[in-house]
Amino acid sequence: MKLSLKTVAPFLVLLVVALVAMFVTPEADYVPGPTETQYSTADIAWVLVSAALVFLMTPGLAFFYGGMVHRKNVISTMIKSVVAAGVVGVLWIAVGFSLSFGESIGGFIGNPSTYLFFKGVKGGPAWPLATSIPLSLFALFQLMFAIITPGLVVGAVAERIRFTSYILFIVLFSLLVYAPVAHWSWHPEGFLAKMGAWDFAGGTVVHITAGCAALAGALVLKRRKVHQDNKEIPPANVPYVLIGTGLLWFGWFGFNAGSAVGASPLAVNALGTTNTAAAAAGLAWMFFDVLKGKKPSVLGFCIGAVVGLVAITPAAGFVGIPQSIIIGVVGALISNIAVGIKQKSTLDDTLDVFPCHGIGGMVGMLMTGIFANQLAHGIKDGPQGLFYGNPAFFLTQLKAMAIVVAYSFTVSFVIFKFINFILPLRVSSEEEELGLDATQHNEKYLQGTLLVHDNGKMEDKLVEHGL
Repeated sequence: MKLSLKTVAPFLVLLVVALVAMFVTPEADYVPGPTETQYSTADIAWVLVSAALVFLMTPGLAFFYGGMVHRKNVISTMIKSVVAAGVVGVLWIAVGFSLSFGESIGGFIGNPSTYLFFKGVKGGPAWPLATSIPLSLFALFQLMFAIITPGLVVGAVAERIRFTSYILFIVLFSLLVYAPVAHWSWHPEGFLAKMGAWDFAGGTVVHITAGCAALAGALVLKRRKVHQDNKEIPPANVPYVLIGTGLLWFGWFGFNAGSAVGASPLAVNALGTTNTAAAAAGLAWMFFDVLKGKKPSVLGFCIGAVVGLVAITPAAGFVGIPQSIIIGVVGALISNIAVGIKQKSTLDDTLDVFPCHGIGGMVGMLMTGIFANQLAHGIKDGPQGLFYGNPAFFLTQLKAMAIVVAYSFTVSFVIFKFINFILPLRVSSEEEELGLDATQHNEKYLQGTLLVHDNGKMEDKLVEHGL
């Protein structure tokens, strides 16, 4: 294969980062003095477990998406979700955490030199909103959120985006969209935080940003050939979707309850609201499909449950467990209707990322503004919603949501256009027809053994799915 700058550049960039990191002086978390005594071993244990749970959501997302695409694109779809763990895992240590949580520059972005290459993270003072755990643990917990966010976008651009172009998207999206919005929302000096907007676990930072980027990507990449021809593509493997849903649901306990950054009653409340909203949303989606004349399906329940998890994310610690039922039901119904509208349009969002994650995150953000209750979260000066007599907070949530939607969509659209200018963003029509598993990765998806009827006998035969 003939080497070019485009081929060599990713490896050279990684090599430079590795060489620079080699000269960063190691640090210790447990320094002598008062810093050590403030840590809680229970909180450390819970956030460690939560970080692992959130990481588990990334392969869970890969199964969830991989099971729904055409069988010739399973591997290419799954790797695009999982590779974010590699790209963001390095980028976060180098500069991502610093941009998100470093010393605030005007409330808009963190100073990149604050924690450059994690300098000052180990052994530094604890994060002001998580004083019972080391700063390094807080940083690594936040890394897991940064990993899964660009992975969510995969579902909208699946089956037609070039792998190398998607790698570049992960880098630019993480630096230009995720890091600023995380700083606005979760840094005490971030302008959305100072404005009074609350996002418990990432409804805004993760799901709205990813959903709006998904919409931008679908618009820039345009429609697949099968979408133009109105061909129905059967899911490659529905059990994969079920496995992915289970891993996502399980991991989401760390996603939401872990965002309490401690083993506390707040974490218990977040875990309860998370499970309840997912359960209610899964049922709501499935039953609503039945009302529309469809049969109850595995896909319907799974998609509904994930939408419920999305909708409860910004509200998880702030609302009561009973109120999470209505949040799950409303989130599922609105997303279900949005999917129906999208299916009648020319928008080719392959796996409905914008209707499910984008709109689901928006619903959750607004429902936080309605149902947040200080009796549920017990946070001093914490949010109190419209339903309990505070319309000002709802309006603040609405304003913050509008800002993040406009920014995330606009910048993501520019990112996709820029990538398309310097690299081919979309695979060729021939590559699309052959499938991305073979053309992008030289691999094929094999699906188990099936019992097939052969001359009156039932026997096992390996069935190859792909080319």
